[in-house]
Amino acid sequence: LEQERAGIGFFFGYFMFIFIFMYGVQVMRGVMEEKQNRVVVRWDGDHRFDASRLGSQHAIRIDADATTGPGPVDTLLSALASCTAVDIVDILAKRRTPVEGLTIDVHGERASSTPARLTRVMLTYRMRGAGIERQHAERAIELSVTKYCSVRDSLDPAMPVEWALELET
Repeated sequence: LEQERAGIGFFFGYFMFIFIFMYGVQVMRGVMEEKQNRVVVRWDGDHRFDASRLGSQHAIRIDADATTGPGPVDTLLSALASCTAVDIVDILAKRRTPVEGLTIDVHGERASSTPARLTRVMLTYRMRGAGIERQHAERAIELSVTKYCSVRDSLDPAMPVEWALELET
């Protein structure tokens, strides 16, 4: 009788392991599918390209010559600034101190060799909003740059990304 119970317990445990494993795989597949980005980049002659989300009619111009739009590295810096800005605006709105104005100046230093990759980025946030306290604005920026911004997290972790805040009250 004890051997039968042990056998039943083993098979029950094994069945539960398989069930939980398969359920976990399905959950992970769903998460993975939801977290995909798809863009289409269309060449428009010379060094000009128009980029948009798959299926969208809204595009941004990327121009490596920087005559009709920002270049690719400028676009990357813009993505970093706007990614952090979304987090900052949301964090401060949750504190009930909404941002009324926000401008971010981004300075990217690049290597002198090819490829001229980014070696350091400085973000200067100029923020305005009634009731925004410096410590809360700084904490929102810090959380965005070090924890929440997926663009920053996609860059080389060894590359310094520094920031400064100019708060207008």
